[in-house]
Amino acid sequence: MKPEESLGKLIKIKIDRPMGSKHPKHGFIYPINYGYVPGVIGGDGEELDAYLLGVFEPVEEYEGRLIGIIYRENDVEEKLVVAPRTYTAEQITALVEFQERWFVSRLAYIYDKPYWPEDFTIDAPEVQKAIKTVDKLGGEK
Repeated sequence: MKPEESLGKLIKIKIDRPMGSKHPKHGFIYPINYGYVPGVIGGDGEELDAYLLGVFEPVEEYEGRLIGIIYRENDVEEKLVVAPRTYTAEQITALVEFQERWFVSRLAYIYDKPYWPEDFTIDAPEVQKAIKTVDKLGGEK
């Protein structure tokens, strides 16, 4: 897997450091879910690491869109950024700063195009739920 070729595509990740857990060596708390892509080996000989943004509870695994790739100049592998929606470069940088501050890193690739699931139509349950919520709140129809 070449990360830059997978930008914008759905990938599955396993979370080994869920939101709220403590780093085993350095003691900081993970404010977001952090894990890896099973079976894809990174530059350090371990499975390729991934930040998971936009999921606000601890999870064990997740399938989301690859929206960014962070390259570290003083490390041997890149970090993937996975999320259920797009984020700006500034938002991604701020959300991963808790760990990236220890490295010379940069957001090298970003997928910032809006995307919708293939089955996303006016009849989709999520859309109908949103419409009903707006109606209840007195929004425009």
